[in-house]
Amino acid sequence: MPEMTHQESPGGTQGAIPEQGATPEHGGHEMGGMHMKGQFGPYPTSREASGTAWNPDSTPQQGVMFMSGDWMLMGHANLFGVYDHQGGLRGGSKTFAPGMVMGMAQRPIGDAGTLGFRAMLSPDPFMGADGYPLLFATGETANGRATLIDRQHPHDLFMELSGSYSYRLSETDAAFLYFGLPGEPALGPPAFMHRFSGLDIPEAPITHHWLDSTHITFGVLTAGYVLDRFKVEVSGFRGREPDEHRYNIEQPSLDSISTRLTWNPIPDLSAQISWGYLHSPEQLEPNLNENRITASFTYNKPFGDGNNWATTFAWGRKMNQPGHTLDGFLLESSVVLQDTHTIFGRAERVNEDELLGHIEPVPVFTPTKFSLGYIYDFHVAEHVKLGIGGLASRYIVPKGLDLAYGSDPTSFMTFIRLKIY
Repeated sequence: MPEMTHQESPGGTQGAIPEQGATPEHGGHEMGGMHMKGQFGPYPTSREASGTAWNPDSTPQQGVMFMSGDWMLMGHANLFGVYDHQGGLRGGSKTFAPGMVMGMAQRPIGDAGTLGFRAMLSPDPFMGADGYPLLFATGETANGRATLIDRQHPHDLFMELSGSYSYRLSETDAAFLYFGLPGEPALGPPAFMHRFSGLDIPEAPITHHWLDSTHITFGVLTAGYVLDRFKVEVSGFRGREPDEHRYNIEQPSLDSISTRLTWNPIPDLSAQISWGYLHSPEQLEPNLNENRITASFTYNKPFGDGNNWATTFAWGRKMNQPGHTLDGFLLESSVVLQDTHTIFGRAERVNEDELLGHIEPVPVFTPTKFSLGYIYDFHVAEHVKLGIGGLASRYIVPKGLDLAYGSDPTSFMTFIRLKIY
């Protein structure tokens, strides 16, 4: 099996089919005279992110690729070792190891078909059921009895086990089917660990459950149609979030629905708008249903050798039935210089109604968070780099929460990061 030149991508780069004699286009990749096409349609593989979501075509890719007969294989990993200190009265400290390891296999079927498989695993369950301290984060449960508050839940060991089939209808359009157990429905922007603006940030955004919390869903079936730079798709999926048992495969169902329209008008920009109905997403509130709307823009700009700038702006609205309508906003940016220095930042503002637990009447608070960080990478081997970094976070604590959190709960993380790309 001859090894092929590697590609760089955010954890979600999903593979490609070699197309003989194709003309290179911006954001594409050539190997031995073959232009690499995406798993779900006739476009550059750099466009593909988590699930069936899209990045800008110009997004750097990462993944070690090689051919085995008709199969194209790709793998990569992004693993952290983190010391986390969250300040203030409701903070805490912990050392933990988040991240992911991903593999993909893909082959042509007939003259116009593509069969694909993916597997993605995470070490998150080893950090413990209650995850890690993260001020103003809410969602899911550690024990099946109480909601996690001011902590980020661990992701499941199996983050994605999926298969897909796409059929090229012409040089510019295709139809596809995607199934995951678990997988990601067509709802929201690419998940935070798969978009280039966020993949080097070791902490989850506090807007996670407004934007991309469905990226691990036990039971997803998506049908989509690609027409050049447009994609429309519909998903049936299980609305319930994963439970506190992080090592198992949960029973699938298709009790919820979503739809998403994505447009890549130029190689440096990707925009999406999506809607979803989530049936009983919360284990501890089984009678609560949610309608969710999201919209996002991701801009990516390579400049010079080894330099790239990626920025995502996203908005999500949760309309709980019964309950409140809650908005979340995220602005996230990352600049990579000389493939060695990474500077990143994130600003978030969310409406939260879980921070004081389930008291009546339920109050809504709007905290704001700002994070800024840096990573220095050592290139220890081909396709491997080891980074050392840190980040600091400041908050605007809303009135009514200062007695609970303190007026200035400044937080920080220090970490190492191993990337196989």
